[in-house]
Amino acid sequence: MTNLTGNPNLSPLDLAALAFFVVAWVGYGLSVGRLRGRLVSLSQLMNEQRREWARQMVVRDNRVVDTTINASLQNGTAFFASTSLIALGGVLTLSRSGDDVLTLFGALPFGALATRATWEIKVAGLAVVFVYAFFKFAWAYRLFNYSAILIGAVPPKGSSTPVEVMHRAAQRAAAMNTAAGSHFARGQRAFFFALAYIGWFVGPYLFMAATTAVVLVMWRRQFVSEIRGVLLADAMAENEDAPR
Repeated sequence: MTNLTGNPNLSPLDLAALAFFVVAWVGYGLSVGRLRGRLVSLSQLMNEQRREWARQMVVRDNRVVDTTINASLQNGTAFFASTSLIALGGVLTLSRSGDDVLTLFGALPFGALATRATWEIKVAGLAVVFVYAFFKFAWAYRLFNYSAILIGAVPPKGSSTPVEVMHRAAQRAAAMNTAAGSHFARGQRAFFFALAYIGWFVGPYLFMAATTAVVLVMWRRQFVSEIRGVLLADAMAENEDAPR
């Protein structure tokens, strides 16, 4: 049976699992943004494609395609922002059903004993994850809005504006779009780690196993996926062909 009262302190194993979760999240985020050479991530390669997008935007007569692309990115961000609020509402509902859920988990053969206090701590932690995701998506939405303004501020082709000024304006738009994409990726990453966090409600061992599985899946997509290989090969070929 699950104990619904008792010491609210988390066990050492729970604390170790939580520390593993935090280290995995932070470590993965740093590796995605800072590795170089052949270990460059898919996100970094796509950031270079954003800069290439800006270079192509300068030579286009019509910027409709550029504003359409930015709008599609912004709409996707809005969807995830609203989804994070729905998920947060589900977490708050979960906190009001603590007694019933604790009884259910306690009946499972692999369920760990828990108190109502530790249950509330875990639910609060999950809520923090979705709040973090919402703020990242909301800020990304705002940055995509700024990116649309900067796209509109790029001088049109054929104007009297010097080419250097046009390129700087386009690169500003690319930098804003890259920042928006970075915050969007962090919000989406929070969703993936929220799936791992759910394992903690069953037990710390499942929590660590789920965290490991999530990191491995995301690592594979960022560093060993087929599309990443294609982009990396193209980038290396361009570097070799570039004049020295």
